[in-house]
Amino acid sequence: MFKDEAVYLREWLEYHLMVGVDHFYLYDNNSSDDYEKVIGKYLDEGVVTLIHWTKEHAQVEGYEDCIRRFQSESDWIGFIDVDEFLVPVEEESLVSFLNRFSNRASVLVYWRLFGSGGMLDRDTKRLVTEDFVVASEKLYSKGKCFFNSNFDYLFGSERNKSMFHYLWTVSEGKAIPPVDVFDHVTYIDWFPKRKKEKIPVQLNHYVLKSLEEHREKDKKGDVYYDHPTHDDGMFFLRDKRCTVPDYQIFKYIAELKVRLKNRD
Repeated sequence: MFKDEAVYLREWLEYHLMVGVDHFYLYDNNSSDDYEKVIGKYLDEGVVTLIHWTKEHAQVEGYEDCIRRFQSESDWIGFIDVDEFLVPVEEESLVSFLNRFSNRASVLVYWRLFGSGGMLDRDTKRLVTEDFVVASEKLYSKGKCFFNSNFDYLFGSERNKSMFHYLWTVSEGKAIPPVDVFDHVTYIDWFPKRKKEKIPVQLNHYVLKSLEEHREKDKKGDVYYDHPTHDDGMFFLRDKRCTVPDYQIFKYIAELKVRLKNRD
């Protein structure tokens, strides 16, 4: 689900095609920029399904709509934002990673938060994935979930009030919590604990970008909350958590640039 993120969509789409995503269900939440021009070729190729989602602050409802409508044509559905990039670390690809969880109903991939790197503003024609390399030292205790369409989603449950973080399914009348990337069941706490094992896949969360981009994000409002959540105070608080370089995604940067150039 996105709003006025045309400047970021092309990089995000092309990158995820490269690591194994087959199709995108893009929920436009009242955008006013030229996003349709950006995704036009992907629509023509059948890579993107575009849904106009006009409801405000109805993120979970939109995601549940996606499950209802598209579960039957998908093996897995991942719920990630345009500022989030799935990065195979120890794993070969997103596909090989998910194949290991074919008997699991829901898998949570942890965030690694990325900071501003001291940028107050920047040229947004540059790659997000190349410009921001300073990250949190450890994986964050939240992330995003992949839903295995061979199972049934737990509709109408308070447990799924933020299902993109912690997606519950149901089997034979029993509610099933997600496992994480280490195949650990995550039912003990509302959000799972960080683990020390080698990371198969991480979710790079470019939550801040530059200060100016962060301020623009705040102006757009939030798709989940009905109040601003990206003020300067939050920017500086999160930025202080990002103290170490992380170049895991750089193994894809050269190929990503070639793919984007070939799209021109």
